[in-house]
Amino acid sequence: MQLLEAVPNLSAGPKSPALQAVLNALAAARGACVLHTDGNDDANRTVLTLAGTPENVLKSLRVLFTAAAEKIDMRAHHGAHPRLGAVDVCPLVPVQNITLEQAAQYARELAAFVGEELHIPVYLYEENAASPARKNLAFLRKGEYESLPEKLKTLPPDFGPKEFSPHVAQTGASVIGARNFLIAFNVSLATQDVQIAKEIAAKLREKNGGLPGVKAIGWYMENYHCAQVSFNIVDYHKTGLAGVFEACKQAAAKYHTDVTAGELIGLLPREALLQAGQFYAPDLPADKQLQAAAEKMLLHKIRPFYFKERILEERLADALQR
Repeated sequence: MQLLEAVPNLSAGPKSPALQAVLNALAAARGACVLHTDGNDDANRTVLTLAGTPENVLKSLRVLFTAAAEKIDMRAHHGAHPRLGAVDVCPLVPVQNITLEQAAQYARELAAFVGEELHIPVYLYEENAASPARKNLAFLRKGEYESLPEKLKTLPPDFGPKEFSPHVAQTGASVIGARNFLIAFNVSLATQDVQIAKEIAAKLREKNGGLPGVKAIGWYMENYHCAQVSFNIVDYHKTGLAGVFEACKQAAAKYHTDVTAGELIGLLPREALLQAGQFYAPDLPADKQLQAAAEKMLLHKIRPFYFKERILEERLADALQR
């Protein structure tokens, strides 16, 4: 069986009626399994993890994009996280018996539907990018939703309208493409000074000579009463979770502060967490290494951390048995 994962990021917080409408539409569609939902009110954003056969994943994503276009109004959206549209970004990730190139074909099929049927501007990124610059999500999202009236002219989308119409004003634009696993990992600091978080992020991101395979931004989380460094680990074989956490801890110490919690967004491969466990407890058996990783990186500080709910393989196995 081919298995494909999709990780759509919606510009709607966990308490939003719009999000619930999208989730209801997904449930009614009976397509891919919704493995995990992770939302944050300060970011005004929710990350869904779907998985299943490519056909079922595309079925669910067509429903998701349609419902989000109807229910989420970007004209009223504000949040800490950068965003371009109602479904801000939707990566497709090969999981089992499927190549990255095949996942890219499905991503292009989805992008064509969103652009041509729903009339939403779509930018292709990562494996689907038309140019090296467009591979980078940050490049496409620069200026965020507010930049769209000009961006659609100077950086035309790959699919969909190129004018900022009233419809596009409501939906915004979306970024779609195939990529390998990405781990979203936030580290909370013992300070409310967002400038410290931004400076740490700048020092640790790869493009500034920091950690290989790592992107980072700094922001303030009002509900947590602290600043955070938000990391995207795009290649955990180059820099793993433990490497990111320890580097952030060392950088924070230079600003006379400390890290207070680690926060994983969405699901992650078992290998990635086990890799961190091997760093912190190399002599322990695998199950104890997983526990050591969670404890050392303070993954339980913000909310309970349950392995069966956060490790991709565990969630997939559970979903396929139903």
